[in-house]
Formats: sequence, C-alpha cells, structure tokens
Amino acid sequence: MVDNLARKLDNAPKAEIEISEAPVKWCSVSLAEMVERGKRLEASVFDVEAKQAHDLVKDNKYGCSVLLGDEGIIDTAYYPGRFKRIYCDRGNGVPFYLPSQMTDIYPKADKYISKLTKCDIDELKLKEKTLLLTRSGTIGSISLVSKTILGTVFSDDVIRVTFKNDYDLGYAYTYLKSKVGNTILQTNGYGSVITHLEPEHLSETPIPNAPIEIRKKIHNLIMKSYSLRDESNALIDQAQALLVKELNLPPISEIEIDTLDKSKSVQTFNVKLSEMAGRADASYHVPIVDAIVDILKKNAAEVTTVGDERISSDVVLPGRFKRVYVEKDYGVKFIGGKEMHQLIPTTEKYLSKKAHKKQLEGSLGIKPYSILTPARGSLGDVELPCKHFYSWAISDNMMQILSNKNVCGYLYIFLNSEYGKALIQRFTYGGVVDAIEPFHIQSVEVPILRNQDVQKQINDLALQANEKRYQAYLLEQEALKVLDEEVIYAE
Repeated sequence: MVDNLARKLDNAPKAEIEISEAPVKWCSVSLAEMVERGKRLEASVFDVEAKQAHDLVKDNKYGCSVLLGDEGIIDTAYYPGRFKRIYCDRGNGVPFYLPSQMTDIYPKADKYISKLTKCDIDELKLKEKTLLLTRSGTIGSISLVSKTILGTVFSDDVIRVTFKNDYDLGYAYTYLKSKVGNTILQTNGYGSVITHLEPEHLSETPIPNAPIEIRKKIHNLIMKSYSLRDESNALIDQAQALLVKELNLPPISEIEIDTLDKSKSVQTFNVKLSEMAGRADASYHVPIVDAIVDILKKNAAEVTTVGDERISSDVVLPGRFKRVYVEKDYGVKFIGGKEMHQLIPTTEKYLSKKAHKKQLEGSLGIKPYSILTPARGSLGDVELPCKHFYSWAISDNMMQILSNKNVCGYLYIFLNSEYGKALIQRFTYGGVVDAIEPFHIQSVEVPILRNQDVQKQINDLALQANEKRYQAYLLEQEALKVLDEEVIYAE
C-alpha cells in the first residue's frame, strides 16, 4: 500500500510555483573600510544602496563635483541659531512652522511663538530662491520656498540653501529628491547613515556636473510645478472666502459662546440631559460647536450631516490587518496621516499587491472623489487626494469619506475650514491616543447653501485646485525622468 501511494504521488501533476526574485544587493568593501568599522563583517554595517549611488554619480558621463565648496554650486547653506521657544495662543503670537510641515502642499501653522521669544524673527522667515532641508529627526526631506510659504517663520531645524546660479535651484532640488541623490544625502562617503545633517555635510555630497542646458530644463519644470501648487492654494483660499461670505461666518476666535460666568478664566456651561448623547466628557460638549451650528442654521438653506446620501455614500475605515511590505516594484505606496498632505508622499513603505489584492480593491485602495481624514492621532485634518493617489493605499489609521462627485470639492472646503475642523474634533475620544470612528464623521454637520450657484462654484474651485496639483506632480516626475535619463544613467 505504501508503494502504491508513493507511485500515485510521483505520477501526480506537479504544482507550478512562481517565484519572483528581487535583484540581489551587493557591493565591494575594502579592507580599510572594514577595519574602520571595527572589523565588522556583517552586511548591515555597510549601506549597499548608498555605495552604489555614490558609484553611479561618480561614474556618470558628465563627471561630478560637490554641492558646497569653492567649485560647488551652493552659495550659502546655514540654519538660524537655536533658541528657547515661548509658545502662546494664536491671537498673541507669530505662526510657527515645524520641519514636518515643510513638504506639505499647503502647510498650516498649529503653533505660535511669542514675540517675547529671544530670537531674530526676521532671520527665521523664509526667503525666495531658497532650498530647504531638514537637519534632524527625519533628515533628507526637501522643499523649495514657494509663494505660499514665503516670509513664514520656520524652525531652526530647517537648513536654508541658496545657489550661485538660479537654474541650479531646481536642478539641485530634483537631484536631492531622486532616489540616488537622497540616498547620498543621508549617508557619508562610506555608506553609513547620517543621523543629523549639518551644512558641512553638503561639501561631501557629490552631484553630477550636467550641462547648463539640462540644468535649466530641469529647473524650469520644477519652477512650473511649484507655480501650479501656489495657484492651487490660491483657488482653495478663494473657495473658502466664498464659503465664509455666503454663511456670514466670523473668525472662530470672535464667535461668542454662552458660559455661566464670563468673568471666570475657566469656561463653565450647562448641558441638558437630552443633549448628553451618551457622552459625559466635557470636550464633546464644547460651547463653540453649538455656536458654529447655530450660525450655520441661521445662514444656510439647511444643515445636514456628512452621512446624508446627498453628501456621501459611506465613510470607510479599514480593519486591522497584518501588513506584508515589499520592494517598490512589487507593491503599492502605503499612505498614513503624515503623508496625506504631501504632493509626493515621502513614505518608503509598499504593501504587497499580491498579498493584499482584495483589500486594495476594497477599503485600502484610495477612491476617486474621496476625502481622507485620520482616525487616530492628529484628528480634524482632511485632504482631497489627487489622481495619482488613486493607485495607492491608506493605513488602517485613516478613513475615506466616499463623497458624491457634485459636492466633493464643496465638502472638502467646508471640512478643511477651522469651523469644519472644530465640528470633527468634538467627537474625539480615547485616553493615550485620540481616536474617532466612521459613525462620528457621518454625524458631522454640513451646511447646504441657499445659493446653489455659489455652492457649485466652491465645488468647482476645489476640483480645479486638485487638478493643478496633479499637473504639478506630473511636472516634477518629468524633471526626475530627465535627471535619470539624460544625466545619471545617460550613456
């Protein structure tokens, strides 16, 4: 019987096993490098990709120079002196931006520093024709000073870089944003990771010595890309101004709220038992929310909610799942709350297309005309994803509002306002980590304007802004393509 079973197994059709092999990463290491690393032999001590990137740049057809130095393209590279920050409320301070906001399409200040802070505020303000680099924390993030952030006050953790020739601004930006350039920026010549970036590190960073014509071509693409981003932000501002005017909304800081004793520094107020909604936490019953809703009811045709079928079909929060990460060529980009405001998300996490196929087709895949908002952490933020996001995935800490096409832009503009943010944040719950659920988002109030033409105009302006951002993305991708094909990998 055993012999017969063995024969049957031998004659059974063999299952076809398909194995996709990723390229093997390798590099050569000199004896001197090994000794310098403490005579270590394990591969993790030597960054293979960094060494390969250095070799690519040094061996390119045009040769290379360094970013900073007598023969370099940088004119100045510095960061303001450190200082002790004195934070204050919005009405008494200067908007203060952090390095993590540097790569946002339209950064909004969450912190304000007092004018009593002992520092040179003018030195902290961003100047035109400047490249920005983060120097601590997540190093290697790159941005340019656009019209949107020109003159704003950024942290001293941001390195300011200017160039001898204008056309090298866009060229250096593209190079340092590329896979090769960014890898080199974050490592030294031996391939070890730099944990803290200083301006002097730029003197050790090689850059291809491309012809001026190619540099200008790349620079112009980047400048046009940033111009479109500024135009999109201007359209967002225009749409929000229309919304505020139509609803007669005063600045949120000027909205009067009912308290029991206005002479007290601590707000005290009554809540009816019928209005408790099962919540005993004071943060849910903040008077400013009721005041905003009262203004909306007074000036809108009606006040409905996000869950209204005229507004959205659903609010989706992916369930918890075991993530299977893969190399870029085998997966889709994985977006979290930190990256949703970026035109080109900096995350290097990619979910397996094969392992998560059904989930990507369902709750994980970013859908057209959806609005993204965090379910955990920094609540109240929203973003209208561009077309290139539709092939990517969101984390299980993010929600998608599946809004209707004809109100998608309008809903985004309202929720992105300080009034919409307050209405979302009232539902916050949790101890260590703030959280919010889909049914909370569905309960957020949304005004329907009396003038439907104005509502349509607001919707169209938001969608136009989104299209400009998509075109800006395509231009930056074109610049990166030119760099790769005509410089780094040119034969």
